[in-house]
Amino acid sequence: MYKIQTLNKISAQGLAQLPRDDYEVASELLTPDAILVRSADMHSMELPDSVKAIARAGAGTNNIPIPAMTERGVVVFNTPGANANAVRELVLLSLLLASRPVIQAAEWVQGLAGKGSEIPDLAEKGKSQFVGPEIRGKTLGVIGLGAIGAMVANSASDLGMEVIGYDPFISVDAAWSLSRSVAKAETLDTILTRADYITIHVPQTPETKGLINADRIKAMKKGVRIINLARGGLIVNADILEGIKSGKIDCFVTDFADEELLGNDKVICLPHLGASTPEAEENCALMAVRQLRDFLETGTIINSVNFPKCRLEEPIPAGGTRLCVAHKNIPNMVGQITTALAESSLNISGMTNQSRGDVAYTVIDVDTPVDGASMYKLGAIKGLIGVRPIAG
Repeated sequence: MYKIQTLNKISAQGLAQLPRDDYEVASELLTPDAILVRSADMHSMELPDSVKAIARAGAGTNNIPIPAMTERGVVVFNTPGANANAVRELVLLSLLLASRPVIQAAEWVQGLAGKGSEIPDLAEKGKSQFVGPEIRGKTLGVIGLGAIGAMVANSASDLGMEVIGYDPFISVDAAWSLSRSVAKAETLDTILTRADYITIHVPQTPETKGLINADRIKAMKKGVRIINLARGGLIVNADILEGIKSGKIDCFVTDFADEELLGNDKVICLPHLGASTPEAEENCALMAVRQLRDFLETGTIINSVNFPKCRLEEPIPAGGTRLCVAHKNIPNMVGQITTALAESSLNISGMTNQSRGDVAYTVIDVDTPVDGASMYKLGAIKGLIGVRPIAG
């Protein structure tokens, strides 16, 4: 029986995909095989050696210590695209909120309480202070054209905006999904200098941390409106506030509240609502659970952030064993592994190998059970990170 530990509340529809006869699911387990997590910070957690995989029910993985997990051979999954529509809808709302001061207007009207029959006339007279531009015909720059960015670009184009997208690493699927009306920028500077609105949809990495800073703000159009529902660390808040003070930035909408951003009428702070819909939570949970099951039951890796995509299409041989081997991506690893199996008189019936950066993953089917001595011989290979047998 596989043991799955949940660190946050996970959608019941997702957990229902784990057969009770084969899976134990609980928030506290001493020796879990895998972990399901949403937003819990795992950086200070001490994980038992039993953990083989972590599935994040969401796209970002900043709450997971990826390098440490990779060194241990723990596969980390995320669920790209599962919450894309929820975020897309909030971005569209943010475009409108950045243009039309609806929140301020609604708060002002609440202040008319007690004025009785005067309220309609007062509201009519006061509305002029809440004028804002339409988004139709304006230029939107989309930085990052993954699942969410591509959906935002297409929807904004449908609303009549001129859309420019920038993503030097765009996937084939995302490229095919983009509307022909979305222009592709060759450089980030193209977005910065032309866009009336800028929305950011890239992961936070050492390379993208502080992506929007003073130098890039200087290159933007006067009165630009910036939306960040991706990750808080992509923005240098102090530089945003300076840009607002100078008049360069007209409005900043962020899903990442911070003390220094509060109390500024040109900043709209949201409490990380991007994927806060029941539909998104269910979609993320379903995808995370499916990926965990595929990995635990067949060794398949799909949508991992630290290991390569890898699948051995054939079923595990009846009476045989599937060996899932994580190892360094260095010469002769596969040769050493297959030699060790041959020396143990184990016949290979199927095999696949994929690599990603410094790590690689090899899946091997053998016709018979693998005993402890053979497992020990494999584990002794220098450069091997971990090996897991799955019985057929």
